[in-house]
Amino acid sequence: MKNILITGLPRTGKTTLILDIVKRMKKEVMGFVTKEIRVNNIREGFSIETFSGLNKILASKKYNKSKFRVASYGVYIENVDLVVEELTVKSVKQKHDFIIIDEIGKMELFSSNFKTFVLKSLDTKKVLGTIMLRDNEFTRNIKNREDTLVFNLTKENRESVKKGIVELVKQYA
Repeated sequence: MKNILITGLPRTGKTTLILDIVKRMKKEVMGFVTKEIRVNNIREGFSIETFSGLNKILASKKYNKSKFRVASYGVYIENVDLVVEELTVKSVKQKHDFIIIDEIGKMELFSSNFKTFVLKSLDTKKVLGTIMLRDNEFTRNIKNREDTLVFNLTKENRESVKKGIVELVKQYA
């Protein structure tokens, strides 16, 4: 079995694809997805939501006190750490076929706890996730792992990438 990661430009549908695959695969999963927070159709931030129901703000334009920033967003590093703590406990107590990590990105990578969680999760060879397109040393090393397949998603190849990943997931029964 290999880890499966999806990369691509923003707004190509990486999170939507992950959620669609999770819905189709009928496997036990744990992990999280990130979603946009929109107010009057304007993106104001991002939330981080676990499959067990924990929902926290990941970043917000209104969070000016954070020393962790990506563009105009202040990152709630303490919320990233809360999610990691919950998932670390669940990974020991709960049987799961896949660990969903959406996303290994700039905001999440401010947390050293998150980095540790990602590396331990990848070692299980059960990760289905997304990873930022533009690399830093950490993400480059992940993409170069022999136990990891990386799919570059575009709007044009979305259906073929989905089909390929669904077939891989079926093999990992």
